Amino acid sequence: MAQIPDFTEPTLHTDPAEALSQVQRIYQQQIGHLRDAMQRFVAGETPASHVRAFYPFVRVQTTTVARAATQLAYGFVEGPGRYETTLTRPDLFANYYAEQFRLLRNSHNIELEVGISSQPIPIHFSFAEHDHIEGTLTAQRRMLMRDVFDLPDLEAMDDGIANGTWAPRPGEAQPLSLFTAPRVDYSLHRLRHYTGTAPEWFQNFVLFTNYQFYIDEFVRLGHAEMARPDSEYVAFIEPGNVVTRRAGLPAQPGDELGVAPPRLPQMPAYHLMRADKSGITMVNIGVGPSNAKTITDHIAVLRPHAWMMLGHCAGLRNSQQLGDYVLAHAYVREDHVLDEELPLWVPIPALAEIQMALQQAVADVTQIEDADLKRIMRTGTVASTDNRNWELLPDNMPQRRFSQSRAVALDMESATIAANGFRFRVPYGTLLCVSDKPLHGEIKLPGMANHFYRERVDQHLRIGMRAIDILRAGGVSRLHSRKLRSFAEVAFQ
Repeated sequence: MAQIPDFTEPTLHTDPAEALSQVQRIYQQQIGHLRDAMQRFVAGETPASHVRAFYPFVRVQTTTVARAATQLAYGFVEGPGRYETTLTRPDLFANYYAEQFRLLRNSHNIELEVGISSQPIPIHFSFAEHDHIEGTLTAQRRMLMRDVFDLPDLEAMDDGIANGTWAPRPGEAQPLSLFTAPRVDYSLHRLRHYTGTAPEWFQNFVLFTNYQFYIDEFVRLGHAEMARPDSEYVAFIEPGNVVTRRAGLPAQPGDELGVAPPRLPQMPAYHLMRADKSGITMVNIGVGPSNAKTITDHIAVLRPHAWMMLGHCAGLRNSQQLGDYVLAHAYVREDHVLDEELPLWVPIPALAEIQMALQQAVADVTQIEDADLKRIMRTGTVASTDNRNWELLPDNMPQRRFSQSRAVALDMESATIAANGFRFRVPYGTLLCVSDKPLHGEIKLPGMANHFYRERVDQHLRIGMRAIDILRAGGVSRLHSRKLRSFAEVAFQ
């Protein structure tokens, strides 16, 4: 007989805040049970039977297709039936869960049922932020831990709901969320590993880049903001969870635990924080579509309001100049990393709100408008490839395909980031800067590159940040377009 916490009867709620409080109580009860057992196990005690705890769930039921009118693309279920999802980290996701509960109540005037699910919490997902328990165990105790506690189960973490391939078994409820609780927990742990920062620091607007030069400039701007007592940002976070608070603000408990790592993680993240989490996270994803897919797979569980790619590209048109901008309105996907999850026949549409914000940001920062803007920025198709040396392939086949697609620029990450945004219902956009023109003899050489970077990195980054200001001011609810939602969609944003 497994050792489990005392059972809590499911409860019904009409107040979203009360529903959230019950989720938090259940989660703390279950996590506390696992942590207490794990501490005893580390101390040398071996439980007499398996130790298990479970995620909380939220469930709604409706008997009618009727719902309140809404301009939002989310916040409602599609029709009669039973809908539910498991939940995790109600501390981290408190505001998000409260908003989703409120929208469901407003749309359907139904009760929210909260209870303990049958989905076990893997022991690794119960560890606190600074726990490193397994490192203190012998090899024999680590092996025994597999018998005593539940381990992560990949079958509970697949992306079938997001991919549109999930189908309920007879009698099974429909999903309320794109992600189950184990899938969310898995990504939260992966984010710590890849970015060197805790998930708590991530902001709702994310910039991706493929060059450290952009990060260096973002760090400079971040520290400059922290020196301004009137800055709209309240903290700047660097890898190792190193926290710099805005001038005049006191340190918070836990700030002292941040330590710069001896070497940067694979995809370091930096966070310029606002009090409402609508600040800016910037991640250096490095080069290649594999990294681009990996990091967006995990950031997606945080449900950001938008992510955008700011990077360098090869200009494919003779009329382009080094330093010109390319605003992507379509993508040729030759990255191959998402072909199984998102077939190539699925179009990746441009999102009007993102496109308009990026174009306006270019005009604002460069002080060039209207027809003159076309001299430095071209709107067109961007091709993304997984072959960095595509220029060396025989018979000019890539060039022929790019010409047939009308591509104006080529990189290795943008189509992946856009496609995963489409897949995970996260608004996306791309603004690239031409750093070379290999088809026209202007290849990237050290001397040319250094001059290019000095001239354009600062301006390009400020354009991206200005676009976020525009999107934030326009209202985030406008970003979550129906273009990103299917006709059989989950209720959670």
